[in-house]
Amino acid sequence: MTELLTTIDDIVKYGHKVNLITSDRNNLLERNLVKIYGSYFDISYDIDDLEYQDSERIEYHIVRQNVESNFKDFGFYKTITDNIEDFNDIANFGVGDAIDDLTDIIFDLLEIKWRIENNSLNNGLAYFELIFKVHTQQHILDLLNYLKKKDS
Repeated sequence: MTELLTTIDDIVKYGHKVNLITSDRNNLLERNLVKIYGSYFDISYDIDDLEYQDSERIEYHIVRQNVESNFKDFGFYKTITDNIEDFNDIANFGVGDAIDDLTDIIFDLLEIKWRIENNSLNNGLAYFELIFKVHTQQHILDLLNYLKKKDS
């Protein structure tokens, strides 16, 4: 569990702090995103039926501004919709935003961490399992693909 929380901290720092100076920043981010992705497959918890308080939310625009200050070279990228039947149909293509991807990932990870530290380990891991499949996973895949193309 300590490794998961350390990896979360290594990613969310980009949303908490302005103008972090980190050598090899993109590779470190990529490595930590892969660690989070891999952690999903090791989730094991006991379901509990306890009622827990909700976390306090940080303002989206503040986290996004911090991410922008730390990744000034991040931008928009082309995407393909999930169900392509005709590669010539322009409706099958879209635009992604690497800053938004990382900001959303950070929000999801902050919620997971908060639940582990303030509710219970089981509650945090159950939330991780849920949010990963419906939200975080796609942002991680999109951001990893963006980083791959950026380094090519």
